[in-house]
Amino acid sequence: MVERDHRPGVAHFYSSEPLLLPGALVLGEDAAHHARVRRLAVGAPVTVRDGGGTTASGTLVRMAKQHLDLVIESPRCPSPLPPVHLLVPVADKERMLLLAEKATELGATTWRPVLWRRSKSVAGRGEGPMFAQKVEARMIGALLQSEGAWLPQRFTESTPERALAALPSDGTRLLLDPLGDPIGAISLVGPVVIAVGPEGGFELDETARMLDAGFRRVALAGGILRMETAAIVALGVVRAQLAVTPLRGAP
Repeated sequence: MVERDHRPGVAHFYSSEPLLLPGALVLGEDAAHHARVRRLAVGAPVTVRDGGGTTASGTLVRMAKQHLDLVIESPRCPSPLPPVHLLVPVADKERMLLLAEKATELGATTWRPVLWRRSKSVAGRGEGPMFAQKVEARMIGALLQSEGAWLPQRFTESTPERALAALPSDGTRLLLDPLGDPIGAISLVGPVVIAVGPEGGFELDETARMLDAGFRRVALAGGILRMETAAIVALGVVRAQLAVTPLRGAP
């Protein structure tokens, strides 16, 4: 569980560098801009997160146009969440960005976009270095808004073969499919992998490959959900189950 900072008017910031020790901390231009928008003054209470599980409370001691000077207290690091890895389809940019936000809020451990066969027919799909930067920015914003501690580890888009080869060798592998068993009936053994198909679904040979790789079909609702809706619901259900019944197996 992430400890909340309940000081009145506390402002939340992100540090790209790990928070290791108490003392002076300098944040860059984005943080300075945020401070101006918030109309913060010297002495304002702040909380800083590094996205790697560590947070620290502190105080704003100096404002400049291109940086902020803070003094932080001893960093704290809560116990990590049970690992849940997300295979997302390369899809429409805006829908992928929405999913990036929600995946962060719900505590996805990794974010791995997969270029399925039907992904290739999507106009304006989200891929490439510039889009990866947008995903990172959306995730950081969601981390601060939700007062979480961990950013998903982000990977560049890959083929199905490469994505499968990179997965943990054990655990529970879930393939979202309207014809599958109800997701709530599945006993989870860690780590958990959730595979989300592209619009129009997986091709038959892609589904067969996933089943051969140990994935189990699971259903979410009576109808066919949009890609991002399915991913959000599945991740939320898995996180809720893990909050009640901890994972069995290795992380």
